[in-house]
Amino acid sequence: MRIFAIGDLHLSFGVANKSMSVFGPRWEGHFEQIAQNWKSKIHPDDLVLIPGDISWAMRIEEVVPDLRWIDALPGTKVMIKGNHDYWWGSLKKITEVLPPSIHIIQNNAFHWKDVSIGGARLWDTPEYSFGEYVEFQENPKMKDPEEIIQEEFSEKIFNRELERLNNSLMHLNKEAKIRIAMTHYPPIGAKMESSRASQILEKYNVQTCVFGHLHNLYPNQLRFSEKNGVRYFLTSCDFLDFNPIQIY
Repeated sequence: MRIFAIGDLHLSFGVANKSMSVFGPRWEGHFEQIAQNWKSKIHPDDLVLIPGDISWAMRIEEVVPDLRWIDALPGTKVMIKGNHDYWWGSLKKITEVLPPSIHIIQNNAFHWKDVSIGGARLWDTPEYSFGEYVEFQENPKMKDPEEIIQEEFSEKIFNRELERLNNSLMHLNKEAKIRIAMTHYPPIGAKMESSRASQILEKYNVQTCVFGHLHNLYPNQLRFSEKNGVRYFLTSCDFLDFNPIQIY
């Protein structure tokens, strides 16, 4: 049994004029890089975790080509919502278009062999910041990063996400040998500072947490590790050089 993770795929097969190359040359052809690396190491009986920002689609019908692309890759896949997954609606609507190899977590948990997985998107929190670790790319279509943070941050949203995380993790199988949480936003600080989110992970005896969201990081600056029995893995695809990481 092997488990891999890679997040922030930012696929756009169903929408026009969406390219991640505006965030730097390393994003050129990133779909092909992911697929090549994925196929070289992941087998059909493996599990792959995708912690959010799956597609640039705005509507459910636009995400179908992206889901089919993921489905065609080896393995069983489990996904949660990211902050850019605007297509993500009700559980009923999503399951109607989900290909057979893809499963989603939304206020529930997914059980696979001796593994139990829960999670939630989370949001920005004043408990910690990653601004000093990010090399912001100039993009005329985007506002200053600090302006975005000020506009998007909401304590109300973060508290709601904590409730969703709690609601999901309470469905974990207590007898599972491996208990995993997926979040999109980091649940812990850059220097492994504890947070309200990390305390929830510890409450439910989560052993491993994978997350994404952080892009264009300065090299060799962030080193997530283990704290209070939980292993933390940053799995943004550019951080991983578009190569899924094996966590078990």
